[in-house]
Amino acid sequence: MNLLPKSTADFGSTEYWNSFFRKRGKQAFEWYGEYPELCGQLHKYIKPKDEILVVGCGNSKLSVDLYDVGFKKITNIDISPVVIKQMQEANRSQRPEMTWCQMDATAMTLPDESFSVVLDKGTLDALFTDQSEEVVSTVRRYFKEIGRVLRSGGRYVCISLLQEHILREVVEHFPSHHFMLRIVRCPDAGGRDTSEAANADGSSLVVFAIVATKFKNLPMRVLEICMAGDQMERVQQPEELIGAVAAAQKAAMVCNGLARGSIAGMAEVSIDLFHPNEKQTPRYTIHVLDQAPKRGSGKYAAFIVPQGRETEWLFATTQGRQKLQVSANFDRLAVVTLHRGHVYTDLEAVKVELAESVKSLAPSGLQGASIPYLSIGAEVGRRETIHTGRSEHSGEYLVEEIVGDNGRTFRRLIFLANQSVVQSEAALKMARVRGSRAPQKVVDPGYLACQHHLFMTVGVQLATRLTMAQKTANETKTTSPPSSSTAVAVIGLGGGGLCTFIRECLKSSTITAVEIDPEIERIAVKYFGLTLDNRLRVVIEDGIRFLAEEATRGAHYSAVLFDVDSKDPTVGMSCPPAIFVERNVLAHVRQLVGDEGLFVLNLVCRNDALRETTVQSLRESFKYVLSYKLEEDVNEVFYCTDNERLKDATNWQQELRESANDVNKLARKEKLTHEQELVDLSDFVNALQI
Repeated sequence: MNLLPKSTADFGSTEYWNSFFRKRGKQAFEWYGEYPELCGQLHKYIKPKDEILVVGCGNSKLSVDLYDVGFKKITNIDISPVVIKQMQEANRSQRPEMTWCQMDATAMTLPDESFSVVLDKGTLDALFTDQSEEVVSTVRRYFKEIGRVLRSGGRYVCISLLQEHILREVVEHFPSHHFMLRIVRCPDAGGRDTSEAANADGSSLVVFAIVATKFKNLPMRVLEICMAGDQMERVQQPEELIGAVAAAQKAAMVCNGLARGSIAGMAEVSIDLFHPNEKQTPRYTIHVLDQAPKRGSGKYAAFIVPQGRETEWLFATTQGRQKLQVSANFDRLAVVTLHRGHVYTDLEAVKVELAESVKSLAPSGLQGASIPYLSIGAEVGRRETIHTGRSEHSGEYLVEEIVGDNGRTFRRLIFLANQSVVQSEAALKMARVRGSRAPQKVVDPGYLACQHHLFMTVGVQLATRLTMAQKTANETKTTSPPSSSTAVAVIGLGGGGLCTFIRECLKSSTITAVEIDPEIERIAVKYFGLTLDNRLRVVIEDGIRFLAEEATRGAHYSAVLFDVDSKDPTVGMSCPPAIFVERNVLAHVRQLVGDEGLFVLNLVCRNDALRETTVQSLRESFKYVLSYKLEEDVNEVFYCTDNERLKDATNWQQELRESANDVNKLARKEKLTHEQELVDLSDFVNALQI
C-alpha cells in the first residue's frame, strides 16, 4: 500500500491528507519520533499550566501522551476533517478536556494571544514543500498566525527536519518579529515509520526543535543553538547556526550510510567531532575503515590513539590505519585521534564522551551492542605546551612535550598551519647539567626521529669515504698530509636534529646549516639542544641564494643535503619546494660538490608526474642517481654524484653497505640511538633504484 505522496507538493493539499488518513485508519504516523523520544526536549519548553495549541495534529499520539502525563489544556487543529473526526471519536470519553477542531493553520479563527504554546510536529515541513512564491507566501501566513495567537512570552515549539530553505526562512522571520530563536537537536528522536511507508533503506532522520519565544520588543537579535546535551551556545550570525545544522545533517547521513553497508575496498570515512563551545578545532577525529569479514574476527571496535601518537605512520596515514585494522582483527574499526588544545582527563572519560558517536558509526544491528575500546596501554596520553610563538615565514607555532612508549618524553615543533605534521622532534632524557645537583631534563643528541635522516647520514658517510679515498690516492702525488675534514652543507635546519646527529656521529664532519627563518634557529638552540661551535654553524639565508653565492666564490663541499619543506600544502611536492630542483639550482649544487662529492635529496612527492620531472632534472644534472623509498614514510632519499667510483650498481651497493655499517658502529661507539639500526642491509641495498 503506497501511502507516500507522488510529489512533495501533495503535502500541502487537504485531499492528500484526507486520503492518507482514510487509508491509514487508526494507525498512528510518527515519522519524527514519539512522545518518549521527544519528551526530554518538550518538557523544557512546555509546562502543565500552559494553554497549548497543536497545529497539524494528524493522528499522532503526541497530544494524547501529553494529556495523559498532566497537560490538560490542549487544543488540536488539522486541515483534514477525516482525521479530526477520527481523533474526536477516539478520545471523547477518556480525554474530555481536550479539544479537536478542523481548521487551516494559515487562517485560524482563534482569538489573538489565546495560547502560551504553539506545538508543531512536522506541519511546517509539510507546508514548506519547495521555494515557489505560492508556498513561501503560505508559510509566511502560517508564521503570522502563530505570532498572532501566541501571548507575549509564549513559545512556538516546532519539531522539524530543518531543510536548509526552511531554516533560512525561520532565521529570517522570527528574530525580525521580536522572537528569541533557539535551535535544539533532539538526540533521541528520528524515529522511523515501521509500516509499509517506511524508508526502504531504514535510515533514521535528524530531528530538531525550533523554539521561538515571543517578546513585545526585543532590542537585539538573539540566536542560540544546542547540538549536544544541555550545552547551549549563543551565536552572532545566522550562517553560524545554519552551518551547525548542516554539519549535523551531513554527519547523520554518513552514519546512516555506514549502518546500511560495508565500505570495504573503498576509501575510509573521516568525521570531526567538535565540542559545542569549542568550534575552532575538532576535539576528536574518527576514521572508519572496513575490511572484508574474516572467520573469527570481531565485528566492530574503536581504537583510541593516545595524545601525541596521532602523527605516527600507523595512525596518521590510511595505509597505517589499514595495517592497524588487520592487526586488531575487526571487520570495522573506528580509529579515534585526540586534538591538541583540549583537555582529556583520562581514558575512561574519553570513552564516555565518545560513546554515542562511536555507537552511531556501528554496522547494522550493532548500534545497541557493547562496543570494545582498544588503545595502547591504559592512558590517554599526556601533552604539554611549553612555548608558543610566531614566525614571519611559517606563522604561529608551538613547542610541546608528549609522553610516548615506555614513558619516554619527546619534544616537538608544530606549525599551527599544518598541525598534522611534526616539523621537528627530539627525545628527552635525564642527565646532570653543570651547575645543578639533581638530574635535569635535556635533549638526547643521538635520537633521530625521522627515519630519512638516518639514510641522509649514511649519504654523508659515503661522501666522507669517497673524499678520503680520493685524498689517499692524491697522497702519493704530494708530500702534504691529507685533511680529514668533511665539509657538509645542509639546506633546511628545522630543530637541528639531523645536523646534531651528523656532528655527534661523524666526528670528521664540519657542518654549515642554512635556514631562511631566524626564529627556527632560536627554537633549535633553546628547545632542541642545537649547539653551535667551530664544527656546526647556522647561516640565516635563502637556500637558493646561499648556493649561488657559494658557487660564485668557488666553495667546495663533500656533501650537500636538501631537507627543506614547502610552505604550500596544496602542491603535490611538499619537500623540497619545486624551485630547489630546477636546473640552475642543481647546477650550483653540482659545482659545489665537484666530481667527487655527493648530493643527497629528501623528496616528498605525491604527484607522479611531478616526481618524474624531478628525477629527470636530477639525471640531467648528475651522471649517477640512486633513490631509496622508505617503507613506512612518504620520504624518498636520492643520492646523486659524478664520482666514477660509483658508475655501476655493484660499487654503489658496496659503498652504501659499508657506509651504513660505519654509521651503526660510530653511533654505538658514541652511545647514540636512532630509530632503525641497519644491521641487515640487504633490504636497503636491494631496494635502491638506479
